[in-house]
Amino acid sequence: MNKWATIIFIILVTLATIGLMMIQVYWIRDAVQLKQSIFAKDVKQAISQVIFEIDKTRLEERVKKQRKFYEDNQSFFKVYDSLNQVMYYNFNNITNQNDIDRFMQSSNMAGKLLSDLTFNYNQQEPGNFYYTKKALIDSLIARALKKKEISTKFEFGIYSPATNSMILQKTGKYPEELLNESFVFDLTPLGSLFSYPNKLLIHFPYEKTFIISQLWKLLFVSVILFIVIIISFSFSIYTIYRQKRLSEMKNDFINNMTHEFKTPISTIALACEALKDTDIQKTESLYDNYVGVINEENVRLGLMAEQILQTAIIDKGQLKLKKTDNNMHDIINVAVISKKMALENKGGNIEIQLRARHTEVIGDNIHLTNVIINLLDNAIKYCIEAPDIVVNTINSGNLILIRIKDNGIGISKSNRKKIFEKLYRVPTGNIHNFKGFGLGLSYVKAIVEQHEGKVSVDSEPGKGSTFTIQLPIN
Repeated sequence: MNKWATIIFIILVTLATIGLMMIQVYWIRDAVQLKQSIFAKDVKQAISQVIFEIDKTRLEERVKKQRKFYEDNQSFFKVYDSLNQVMYYNFNNITNQNDIDRFMQSSNMAGKLLSDLTFNYNQQEPGNFYYTKKALIDSLIARALKKKEISTKFEFGIYSPATNSMILQKTGKYPEELLNESFVFDLTPLGSLFSYPNKLLIHFPYEKTFIISQLWKLLFVSVILFIVIIISFSFSIYTIYRQKRLSEMKNDFINNMTHEFKTPISTIALACEALKDTDIQKTESLYDNYVGVINEENVRLGLMAEQILQTAIIDKGQLKLKKTDNNMHDIINVAVISKKMALENKGGNIEIQLRARHTEVIGDNIHLTNVIINLLDNAIKYCIEAPDIVVNTINSGNLILIRIKDNGIGISKSNRKKIFEKLYRVPTGNIHNFKGFGLGLSYVKAIVEQHEGKVSVDSEPGKGSTFTIQLPIN
């Protein structure tokens, strides 16, 4: 897949993902709005029954109060009836202006007494009833809401438009919300038909939370789908780039391997042709020289083939370690001796500082030796000047730390994270002096981890590198 095809694919998948998410958000918004409508309808249906019960209770109280009023004021009504009879008699016997004045005076007196008494009676009703029935109103509302499966906290209040004031509140915690963000219901007026009815106000402090809680399954599934889509999309992009990078690394590996194998093969071929050439005088020293070249290049080919095979075995998980007791100082000395000639050819120097007191490690002697050899080989190879290498060991807790420090070209921060990946080789620009397959450090990491250890690197470009191996001691 070329670059533009990859970019177009990513754009299309991104747009499709965003579109699906927008559709999902739209559906969720509609579902929330539908639940809000159902919630409002259920509240209105529930409170309509509450209004009926409140008004019925108020009427019962009014009738009881009127009956008690008449019972408590029987003597007054008898006097009032007698006064009416006198007034009726006087009215029928009016003969002059004095009779009219006496009749009006008696009538005004009777009317004033009746008016004062009934006015005082009526003034007792509005607030007292609601205060005395506060618990009843609360239970009626709670019971009605429960029937509609509305189980969230509520606040109620009684508001009087006539006095523009709140007559009653359940807790008094939400006065502003009751006036501005509540359901409003009219209570039946028991006085004049033209009076303003009191209002029953219902507020739900956690209405949105309650509605969303009813949609938790839908929201949970939506969140899971969002996460799956995002992860799938990210994984697809990651896979595309990873496959592209692996393809490039594979091509580089094939090119490097071809070049690495071609050199010794060509050398062996030239040596064989020279030995077969009849024009060249054959001497024992000449034979020994050519045979030595052939043998050296053959060993080099074997080592390269072995490195590739070992990497393949590790990738398949088929590597079997022959673990025994090993002295890491002995392994380090063996590895240093094996690289002594290569070090001398570049005019380098190696300093050994074996300071660890506990050096016994359970592991595979051959593979542990190869780990040290690989790191020493890199320290020699990736050095423009004469190599100056320091190998030291110390103990830290139940670990032995092996550090290999060089004065090579160093590694940038971005590449330090990748050097232990298989086939990865640090880019060197137009410089092609450093050969290799990109398998050495991945092999080192795999072997160290097989021994329950860790490997890390501290490096800066132009200042060399320090590789640290941590292995548990026996």
